[in-house]
Amino acid sequence: MGQVITVVSGKGGTGKTTFTANVGMALAQLGHPTLCLDCDVGLRNLDIALAMTDRAMMDFNDVISGRCSLEESAVRHPGQKNLYLLTAPPQMEPSDVDREAFQALFPEIRKRFDYCLVDAPAGLGRGFQLALAGADRAVVVTTTEASSLRDAQRTVMELGWLGRGQVHLVVNRCKRKLMMSLHQTIDDAIDSAGLPLLGVVPEDETMPLYAGRGVPLLSTNNNCAAKAYRNIAKRIDGRRAPLMRIR
Repeated sequence: MGQVITVVSGKGGTGKTTFTANVGMALAQLGHPTLCLDCDVGLRNLDIALAMTDRAMMDFNDVISGRCSLEESAVRHPGQKNLYLLTAPPQMEPSDVDREAFQALFPEIRKRFDYCLVDAPAGLGRGFQLALAGADRAVVVTTTEASSLRDAQRTVMELGWLGRGQVHLVVNRCKRKLMMSLHQTIDDAIDSAGLPLLGVVPEDETMPLYAGRGVPLLSTNNNCAAKAYRNIAKRIDGRRAPLMRIR
C-alpha cells in the first residue's frame, strides 16, 4: 500500500508547492509511481510548478463527484513516466468540498501509487484540514525567518494527532551568510519547530528562472537545490542520504 504525505506550511512563501513538485519528481525518478495532488482549492499552482498547465483537464472534485475515474483524471507528466498530477478545482471554496468523499478517494490512491504528495494551502483553515484528510505523514516546510518558524510551531500543534515520527521538518531557502549574520543555525530551526529534520534546501538563484519558464528543477542539470530534493526523496523512501551542506 502506498503512503500519503501532506506538505504543509503555516504561512505562504515558504516554497511548499515547489518542494512538492520536485520531491514528487525525485520519487518518480527512483522508480515509484507518484501522485502529486493539489489541495489548494481555488488557488491551485501545482500544475504550473510541474509544467502541466495545459494537461490537467479534470480535478479531484470531478472524481469524488463521480464524473470521471481516478485513472482518467490523474494526468501523467510528459517527461517523467512515473509522475502524475491530480489538480484542485479552480472555482470552489474548501468548504464546498465533501470531506468524507474526498477522504474516501485515498484508499484507491494508495492501491495505485507508491507515494502521494498532497500540496496543502498555506495557513491552518479549512483547506489545511481538508489536505490532511487522508494523510499518513506530514512534512512542515519553513524558512529560517522568525515569522516562518513561529508559524511552523503553530502548525506542529495542529498535527498532534499524527503518530510520533510521522511529522518532519524541511528548512527551505537557506542562505548560509544570512544565517550567520542572524546567529542562526539549522539546530535553532529544529528546536523552534520541535520536529525531526527531514532535509535542508539551499537558496538557489536559478530556481526563479526555471519556474518562470515552467521547467521543473529536477528535469534540468541543476545540482544545487535539485540535489537536496533528491536526498529528501531518498530519506522519504527509507534510504540513507546526507544532509545538504549550506555554503
